[in-house]
Amino acid sequence: MPEEKQRTIKRMMGGEAALAGKEIMIVDDDARNAFALSKLLADRGIKVHIAVNGQKALEVLDKTAVDLVLMDIMLPGMDGYEITRRIRAQERFRHLPILALTAKAMKGDREKCIAAGASDYLSKPVDAERLFSMLRVWLSRD
Repeated sequence: MPEEKQRTIKRMMGGEAALAGKEIMIVDDDARNAFALSKLLADRGIKVHIAVNGQKALEVLDKTAVDLVLMDIMLPGMDGYEITRRIRAQERFRHLPILALTAKAMKGDREKCIAAGASDYLSKPVDAERLFSMLRVWLSRD
């Protein structure tokens, strides 16, 4: 097996320890959701940044090098689709993993999120096992 693939597999098999020290931004206007997700992530050694709207999300990205974004779709004003498109419009964020989160979970939502530039999609309520599995996959990529 090529050395690069071996390194990727080792990182992915490292479990939550491989996530420690990563920086993730949560974009969610619901304080309860943001708190629950941030606690879950912080308990695994992940540094969390919270943005309550699209403008704040763009400001955080200008000031902080985050490794991944958890993007709520249903936001007031600029929704998650628009924020994702604005992030992707910047060359430096072309490969930034953005995981769309939505409570809506209707047929076609996943495709709409991916079309807007999301890397992947999770429905709410978030299943912690599935979330961490996705984080390991997306954060292990070079």
